[in-house]
Formats: sequence, structure tokens, C-alpha cells
Amino acid sequence: MEIRIQSIHFDATEKLQEFIEKKVSKLEKFSEEIRKVEVTLKVVKPETSMNKEASLKLSAKNGELYAEKVCDTFEEAVDVCVDALTRQLEKFKEKQKNH
Repeated sequence: MEIRIQSIHFDATEKLQEFIEKKVSKLEKFSEEIRKVEVTLKVVKPETSMNKEASLKLSAKNGELYAEKVCDTFEEAVDVCVDALTRQLEKFKEKQKNH
């Protein structure tokens, strides 16, 4: 599985990138069909709290899943997105089992 991290208008620290890779790689447990996950990090309205936006686009053999969240920290936003994608993957798997 390929993980691509893009930070818009800032440089993501190595620590943040390692955190993201560790979190995102856990998605592999739910499906072997994941080819690529694109993580986009963006600061929205720099002067406010809750201004770190993370969006994750997961490309699998049979489709794409997407999650986006704005939180206080990128770590928190990525965490919530990974949880959302986990739920989506589980639903998707369930659907396939029933067909």
C-alpha cells in the first residue's frame, strides 16, 4: 500500500509524517485491496483553533473511500479520518459478504 502525504502551504514535520504513516497503515488490516491512500493536510483560517484539516482518499481495487475532518491538531484530524475509513471499509466488506 502506498501512502502519499501532501501538506499545503506548510512543511509537515517528520514526526507528523511518521504518525500519519503508522495510523494509515492500520487500514491494511481491514482490506488487502487498498492500493493507495492520499493524505492532504491544510491549515484553514490560521488565526483560529480547530483549523487543521486532514482529508484521506483511499483507493482500493474496487472503488474509492473518502474522509475529511477539521480538528485542533493534524494528529486528531487524521485519527478521526482513519476511524471513519475503518467504518466505511467494514460496511463495504459486509455488503460484499451479503452478495
